[in-house]
Amino acid sequence: MSTVTPTESKELAPVSAESLAALLIAKERPPRPSALSASVTFGWRAMLKIKHVPEQLFDVTVFPVMMVLMFTYLFGGALAGSPREYIQFLLPGIVVMSVVMITMYTGVSVNTDIEKGVFDRFRSLPIWRPSTMVGYLLGDALRYTIASVVMLTVGLILGYRPDGGVTGVLAGIALLLVFSFAFSWIWTMFGLMLRTEKSVMGVSMMVIFPLTFLSNVFVDPRTMPGWLQAFVNNSPITHLGSAVRGLMAGDWPTAEIAWSLGWSALFVLVFGPITMRLYNRK
Repeated sequence: MSTVTPTESKELAPVSAESLAALLIAKERPPRPSALSASVTFGWRAMLKIKHVPEQLFDVTVFPVMMVLMFTYLFGGALAGSPREYIQFLLPGIVVMSVVMITMYTGVSVNTDIEKGVFDRFRSLPIWRPSTMVGYLLGDALRYTIASVVMLTVGLILGYRPDGGVTGVLAGIALLLVFSFAFSWIWTMFGLMLRTEKSVMGVSMMVIFPLTFLSNVFVDPRTMPGWLQAFVNNSPITHLGSAVRGLMAGDWPTAEIAWSLGWSALFVLVFGPITMRLYNRK
């Protein structure tokens, strides 16, 4: 016959608030990251996403090469007499057009992270609130640079010769990156406003295609009707195209550079606060 020995219950000693706080806060709290540090960290996150999903580079490698080859050999003979002559005018404009079109993928990335719930975690972190958005744009600056280098390489192979030399080319790319960074705030706004990435893509294409094609990327605006010239000559893409084309040709057009920087500042001042307001209320 077996006997069961009852287990003796032991009462736990009461835990004071002071001892619990000492246990949880054993070390000094790490300092809050600066705005620059947080933005660079999120920019590095965007670049790591490219590393793990290299297919994202198709739109900055294959697409620009297709654009340069297609427009050079389709329109070169009709517009300039030969593809080699036309590419001297076309290449700076097609670089501007391709990079500006790529900026819309920033809004798609923002919308995708919202759908996955990643932003809920970001909002709970003790960081500078705009750093998540700035990080997206800093990471995409690498994509813009890759696209520019790819198209310039193809253009040099096809016969493009920038009279501005290395300095003019680097200045043109730098101006393009500044403009693209500012222009991307529009698409981050759409990424926060719209509910699906397909909607972001659709609205972005509807805005960006007329804006880029109705410019001086492919032809001189003086060949257009007067009513169309009024729009094209005041388009931000036209000012940017003229500035980049002039810098690469060694002309340094001060007025067009000032217009491009002015448009960039306007985009940040208008769409930056709207984007952050939407982000805070999302």
